[in-house]
Amino acid sequence: MPPFQYFVGLDLGAEKFSAAIGTAPWKLLVRATEFPNTPDGFEQLLAWWQKQNHPREQTLWCMEATGVYGEALAYFLGAHGHAVAVEPPLKVKRAFAPHGHKTDAVDSQQIAEYACRFQDEVKLWQPRSEILEQIKVLLTTREQITVQRTGHQNALHALKRKAVRTPIAEHIHEQVLTELRAHLQAIDAELRRLIEHEPPFQKLFALLLTIPGVGLQLAAHLLVLLYTTAQPLDAKRLAAFLGICPYERQSGSSVYATPTSRHYGPSAPRKLLHLAARSVSTHKPAFRDYYQRKLAEGKPKKVALNNVANKLLKIICAVVTTQTPYDADYRSVKALPASAT
Repeated sequence: MPPFQYFVGLDLGAEKFSAAIGTAPWKLLVRATEFPNTPDGFEQLLAWWQKQNHPREQTLWCMEATGVYGEALAYFLGAHGHAVAVEPPLKVKRAFAPHGHKTDAVDSQQIAEYACRFQDEVKLWQPRSEILEQIKVLLTTREQITVQRTGHQNALHALKRKAVRTPIAEHIHEQVLTELRAHLQAIDAELRRLIEHEPPFQKLFALLLTIPGVGLQLAAHLLVLLYTTAQPLDAKRLAAFLGICPYERQSGSSVYATPTSRHYGPSAPRKLLHLAARSVSTHKPAFRDYYQRKLAEGKPKKVALNNVANKLLKIICAVVTTQTPYDADYRSVKALPASAT
């Protein structure tokens, strides 16, 4: 990535956003200006920037990851050939000492300064493929519908146990449940169609399905995760990202807590991974034996299941790295040190 000379900080909101421009070594050149967060506002932003006569190849646009608030602007700038960085808000916040002011103007200036100071660390944003974006939206929609289905199932169960029954209410819940199940089936069919439409996705998807406990949903989540992460594939790093990596809490003689996972990261694949761990711990002999060994070591059930989830994640990474299907009879053999041979 070439060094940049000019930095545009963008602070985004639902209705509007502010933009400020600075230069290296850090100096604020143009104070924050507000624009509507609409396609017309994007055009106004570009016209405002062009008046500064800053070369496009020397300009870095930086914004915080705010989901749908900034997605359209990132696509707009990318389509016009601009270098865009989308950074985690917490990372930007920690780059500055706390201060009393909290306004859109101050935030956009800080984001521009952050881009200037850390331009060697930021990664340029790249748009996802349309199919990958559609898969992600379908998975999110499926999760939302599943939550709705559970709510209606619980409500229907409660209504059927009441002393005074209300047939119309029960019928409404049953009708909604029928529709939600049809929606879930349609989403699953569309997920398979999209994945099969893209040969690289289809190959990876087929490999993931050979792993015990991995079904359509978990495989699709892993596919999105593996194609969007910029980090090298590593089981420990992936476990930390998904929030199933136990962390120690110990200091001196007075502070000690049992190592626990922090449950950071995306919740849907983490939940599916734990469900897969429960399934294989019951139905697959190799994983069941591993789970029982962990219990025999004195570990609580939740910790033992978390160990199984981490084992599954290591297998997933190995299958993806080697591009070979899961083999239940495979045994990993570490090479002996040269001095031992």
